[in-house]
Amino acid sequence: MLNLRQVESFVVAAELGTMTAASERLHVTPSAVSLAVSGLERALGTQLVIRRPSKGLTLTPAGRRFLGEARQLLTYAEDVRVAAESDGGTLYGRLTIGCYRTTAPFILPGLIKSFTEIHPEVELDFIEADQPDIEQALLDGRCEIAVMFTSDIGPGVEMEFIYATAPYVLLPADHPRASDERIDVHDLADEPFVLLDVPPSGPYLLSVLERAGVAPEIRYRSSGYELCRSLVAHGLGWALLISRPHGDLSYEGLPLIGRPLVGRAPRMHVGLAWPKGVRRTRRARAFAEHCKHLIPDHIGSGVGRPVRD
Repeated sequence: MLNLRQVESFVVAAELGTMTAASERLHVTPSAVSLAVSGLERALGTQLVIRRPSKGLTLTPAGRRFLGEARQLLTYAEDVRVAAESDGGTLYGRLTIGCYRTTAPFILPGLIKSFTEIHPEVELDFIEADQPDIEQALLDGRCEIAVMFTSDIGPGVEMEFIYATAPYVLLPADHPRASDERIDVHDLADEPFVLLDVPPSGPYLLSVLERAGVAPEIRYRSSGYELCRSLVAHGLGWALLISRPHGDLSYEGLPLIGRPLVGRAPRMHVGLAWPKGVRRTRRARAFAEHCKHLIPDHIGSGVGRPVRD
């Protein structure tokens, strides 16, 4: 039978790459870590790591598959422990959340501040990354729950809708169309286009233009949200974006103009994600309820102007 000490030794050794580093983290000897991992391999009936003297550890395919499950097992065990020690109402322990990189500045600080004020005993941490990396972090057990777009999600992740957001056109302040209340993208079709080229935003924005019958002249591609805005502010093109800050200024303080599109563009949905079939901890469930209450009603007013679908 496997035990939690074996599982923890495997997870730490896999993350740090050597038995010695894992022993320092766990405050035991390297031989104790090695014995624990070997015992886990015997219990599971498969090899999890390849030991290479002076070169550290390499996970086998079975080890890579088991690593995410091992992290989830440790998280669940911690949830059981703190639930037994608490009075039933107070939440304790560590919770790591994931958030899509360009959405994070708009919602994450407010969520962390307000959630930790309600649950001060929860140690809240986060991972900000592109959507594929956030999805992999969920599957690997590096985060329990994530705020991300609902499109292009793999079969191993469950989603719950929070809000929908509409795209808008971003123009330099001196653009001839800057005074228009709404922008028809056909009027910009022959002008240089700045693409936020990161999934799922990039494919979604191009699909909005394709649906409108516009093939943009892509002059610049960038994975950086603020770089896209600065390129537009300097008059180097126009952009289609989702998230919108309060106050339309670039990093350099140059003015920008944001305008809604003529007609109804397909919405981008944002939701909560977690690994399919995994029991969420009390901390994760509480954070999910907090998001559903706070994001649409309070924080969401600056996130690309959410709309209720």
